[in-house]
Amino acid sequence: MKKFTRKLTRVSSHSYTITIPKELIKAFKWRERQKLEIVVSGSKPQFLIRDWIPPKKPKRKKK
Repeated sequence: MKKFTRKLTRVSSHSYTITIPKELIKAFKWRERQKLEIVVSGSKPQFLIRDWIPPKKPKRKKK
């Protein structure tokens, strides 16, 4: 497992950014402006970044 240390940068009064190394972007096959989901979980301060999957549309019932 590789470990990266990154800086948290303020972009506006309501937003921050974290840069992700280019090699990780290539490894995950992410693209510019791709939607990503951030999940915050557990009692430890951890979060997970993963591909965003659009919600499924409910199936229509047949009459």
